[in-house]
Amino acid sequence: MKTGIMGGTFDPIHYGHLLAAEEARRNLGIDRLIFVPTGDPPFKRDITPAEDRYAMTLLATAGVLEYSVSRIEIDRKEPTHTVDTLRAFIKSGINPEDLYFITGLDAMLSITQWFDYEKIPELCTLVTARRPGYPVSGIENLPKFVRDKLKYIEIPQFAISSTEIRERARDGRGIRFLVPHLVQIYIESNSLYKKI
Repeated sequence: MKTGIMGGTFDPIHYGHLLAAEEARRNLGIDRLIFVPTGDPPFKRDITPAEDRYAMTLLATAGVLEYSVSRIEIDRKEPTHTVDTLRAFIKSGINPEDLYFITGLDAMLSITQWFDYEKIPELCTLVTARRPGYPVSGIENLPKFVRDKLKYIEIPQFAISSTEIRERARDGRGIRFLVPHLVQIYIESNSLYKKI
């Protein structure tokens, strides 16, 4: 059974994340896709509490049989690293050849800064999204052993970012149709991203 792991801060999760996940699932024949919200990411600060990001991810994926959400990084007491998460999924019985790690192009281009990144291509196939007709620049600078384990999926141009959504929510400009409806309600009900 092919398993996709989609990691991210999901602050908040939005339709761009869901579209990339679904395209990866369909194009690569992935049987199940597990969203893994980061717990304490070493490179990001000033993020929404993990429990809120986890709840939004659950709401966004509810009702999709092939999708689930894991607390593996949230429940880890020390800073989270992708290599540790992949090892934990392998330890649970997933074969490395059936494991796909899906992340955005910006994150993929920074993989050489990740803890123990040299081990990651041994543990999974790496997957990143690109927009049709747009060249992927920067990938050529990654080590060959990373590029050799990298697959691309093409997703329609979808100009949504979590940063923009946070700013719109903070400024009261509305986020309807940028995030799933239940995520919008959660953000508004909990006054996430509002100026303090």
